[in-house]
Amino acid sequence: MKLLKYILFFLVINFGALAIGSWLMENGPQTAWYTNLNQAPWTPPGWVFGVAWTSIMICFSIYMAYLYKMLSSTNVIILFSIQFVLNVIWNYIFFNQHLVGFGFTVILLLTVVVSAFMFSYKKEMGLKTMLILPYLIWLCIATSLNGYILLYN
Repeated sequence: MKLLKYILFFLVINFGALAIGSWLMENGPQTAWYTNLNQAPWTPPGWVFGVAWTSIMICFSIYMAYLYKMLSSTNVIILFSIQFVLNVIWNYIFFNQHLVGFGFTVILLLTVVVSAFMFSYKKEMGLKTMLILPYLIWLCIATSLNGYILLYN
């Protein structure tokens, strides 16, 4: 029962981060600024982002629930908080403020933080580490998309 409470807690926090990020970007992907950018040929259609982030946050919430239940350490909460902030502010920096280079730095840092989760707790989490893999893969794709925009605009 305790695990289910943790899963629900992290679902609320993670989907809250998505909601805040979405609010901060102010329809960024539909703006003329974004649609007129030279985008990577591998940029997925818009609907893929919603499906990807929903799946990622479900998996990440389950991962965090298991990790927190196992360790409940200050380091886990600090790392999670850094991930939360980086995830939320990227939307504002990139879509709202159009700071593509700074956005690239933020998304690189976010990728490092998510990688730290994956590799730092691999021993404790075992096969459950696979739950964070979709997040890491998506961040690699998103980083490449941001990098392409940085290089070609």
